[in-house]
Amino acid sequence: MRATVIHAPHDIRVQEVPDPAIQQPTDVVLRVLRACICGSDLWAYRGESARKPGQRIGHEFLGIVEEAGSGVNGFAVGDLVVAPFVWSDGTCAYCAEGLTTSCPQGGFWGSVGSDGGQGEAVRVPFADGTLVKLPAAAASDDRLLTALLALSDVLGTGHHAAVGAGVGPGSTVAVVGDGAVGLCGVMAAKRLGAERIIALGRHTARTDIARAFGATDVVAERGEAAVASVRELLGGEGAQAVIEAVGTEQSMRTAVEITRDGGSIGYVGVPHGSGTGLDLGVMFDRNIALRGGVAPVRSYIPELLPDVLSGAIDPSPVFDLAIGLDDVPAGYKAMDERTALKVLIKP
Repeated sequence: MRATVIHAPHDIRVQEVPDPAIQQPTDVVLRVLRACICGSDLWAYRGESARKPGQRIGHEFLGIVEEAGSGVNGFAVGDLVVAPFVWSDGTCAYCAEGLTTSCPQGGFWGSVGSDGGQGEAVRVPFADGTLVKLPAAAASDDRLLTALLALSDVLGTGHHAAVGAGVGPGSTVAVVGDGAVGLCGVMAAKRLGAERIIALGRHTARTDIARAFGATDVVAERGEAAVASVRELLGGEGAQAVIEAVGTEQSMRTAVEITRDGGSIGYVGVPHGSGTGLDLGVMFDRNIALRGGVAPVRSYIPELLPDVLSGAIDPSPVFDLAIGLDDVPAGYKAMDERTALKVLIKP
């Protein structure tokens, strides 16, 4: 089969690799119908996170079960399923708590020795604990299929940030970051009942999506100017709940400075320098809480899936460029150069 492989920074290739096969009774082999490129994939692409030459890449996908191991009980050949970005056994104490990302037997797609999602097929370990079944009819509905793909990562990650920030009915929320996760954070905040949502972003195409997803205000400034604008909008006090969806020093510093005393920050931006934006003394003095981290999206899919199926929420607009598998290297280049927000792959 063909799959995406990273050989070095800025060296992404689509090449022939061995077909996946059942290795354990709990495995399934999945034919990929939709995958995508994540903003966090760009850190490997830019050489800012280490990868071994020849390692697979990609962690967001959905598809059709082509083969199921003898120990798989919940799925059969032909089922349409979505995979969260981390596999998990579904039976350990962490999985029972909903923290599937800490499963001792879990793992991340594209890690050494595993398949990546940006390919024609994937071996899925612990299928019963990992996959979620989707309605078969969705396979013939292109828009719905694209919206369902967001359940594999960005929609659940935006929801995790909103939950971490304590968003609830009547909340005032500020969202730092206009990438796909930040935009899904806007959607999640609206879904959880936020009354006012301020989106921080400079790109009109993205902030237009933010408004469509529920943002009531947009702040285009950065740094101290952004802090001043948010506080001016909110009578000088800042937001009760802040979503941090970038992971840099500046974004974290901004998040802290626009949080109201006694408020909370839900952080889901993959950290690359964000720790230097945290002043624990300031957070201590102002009673600011920090919650979040890697999102256990498998635990959120059952809650979010009905709303995607009903059309109550539609995250599909975050995918603004659709490509075939052969064009994946160009897709990485487009996202790296910010000419695309999030690239959809149709193998």
